[in-house]
Amino acid sequence: MTIRSATILLSLLAIPAPLSAQPALSEAKPAEAKMSAAVLKEGVGLFQKALADDDIRGAVLLVARDGKIVLHEAIGWSDFDKKLLMRKDTLFHVASNTKPVITAAVLLLVEEGKLGLDDEVRKYLPSFDNEKSKAITVRHLMTHTSGFRIPGIFSKPLLQKSAEYPDAPSLRAEVDRFGATGPAEKPGQTYLYNNAGFNTLGVLIEVASKQPLESFLTQRLYKPLGMTDAYHRDAKEVVERRAAITSKKDGTWQTTYKPGDAPRYPFVRGSGGLITTGSDYARFLQLFLNGGSWNGQRLLKEETVRQAIAPQTRSIYSAEEQEKRTAYYGFGWQVSTATGIHGHGGSDGTYAWVDPKNQIIGLIFTQSPGGNIPREQFLKLVRQAVEK
Repeated sequence: MTIRSATILLSLLAIPAPLSAQPALSEAKPAEAKMSAAVLKEGVGLFQKALADDDIRGAVLLVARDGKIVLHEAIGWSDFDKKLLMRKDTLFHVASNTKPVITAAVLLLVEEGKLGLDDEVRKYLPSFDNEKSKAITVRHLMTHTSGFRIPGIFSKPLLQKSAEYPDAPSLRAEVDRFGATGPAEKPGQTYLYNNAGFNTLGVLIEVASKQPLESFLTQRLYKPLGMTDAYHRDAKEVVERRAAITSKKDGTWQTTYKPGDAPRYPFVRGSGGLITTGSDYARFLQLFLNGGSWNGQRLLKEETVRQAIAPQTRSIYSAEEQEKRTAYYGFGWQVSTATGIHGHGGSDGTYAWVDPKNQIIGLIFTQSPGGNIPREQFLKLVRQAVEK
């Protein structure tokens, strides 16, 4: 398949139904969505076995086709130490599953002319107006091609409040450090997944919208989508619904977060931090499956969604490398040219995907990083469950 034909195929797979025909999510039996209940049950069995084998501590699974939720299961424990069972409304720290949300917010501002994909970041952030960082564009940040090689989430240690940094600790103060550090590689030439770029996008959203990041996300995405359980910091009234984060290292489980613990960072960031339920995140996924609309309301243009789920980083690879690759990064999504699926994962054990060809959205939410999560097997069974 040629590069052009593969791109056309992805575009065709992403063409949504007319706006009036696009569904919101509702529960249904698998047969109503032309899916096999037996195969989906086999998929759930993978996680029940993983739980029995102590490979995970708990999970929420959700699959929907044509707007019909055909699978929504809570398995195991939300807090193993307290013996609290996982529930469908358990809250998860979805870590880098925040990134597609951040890019959706950026694209909203691009559509309004408040940001430009090919604008240099220095147009909005003076800290990037130097010889090292001046060539970085918004597009580079969206595709992990900025050339940043800054490890971790932020430079360490975080800046503290002082005469020189009166607003610290803050997202803006930390992002200004990125601009001063600059990229290690020429922008636009190489791909390396990094958090610095998406934290910079968080500040760009604030500057362009003239709103705090969380306020803009809530107003422009969460409320229109009916995401009533979407937070970027622990809310006192719901924190006890959060799952504990339990990491497996060298065969031993270690709890790294318990509900009520202090936040990892004292401010909202762009690289991660969203706390939500499987049901709420499914609404965001359906927005992309619907080509930018939800429940009869258009939030993003169809062409904008097509750009987001197109293999944006393909051009940085040689023809020989392209022959070997089956996936690239879009705008906030990993895009498979083999299946047409676009998805993203989070470091605390979450994964979510959109399958335009089969009109499926799905997610696997755990808080068991380091465990043996049967993700690929589950995705394969979900595709096999589609009745031919």
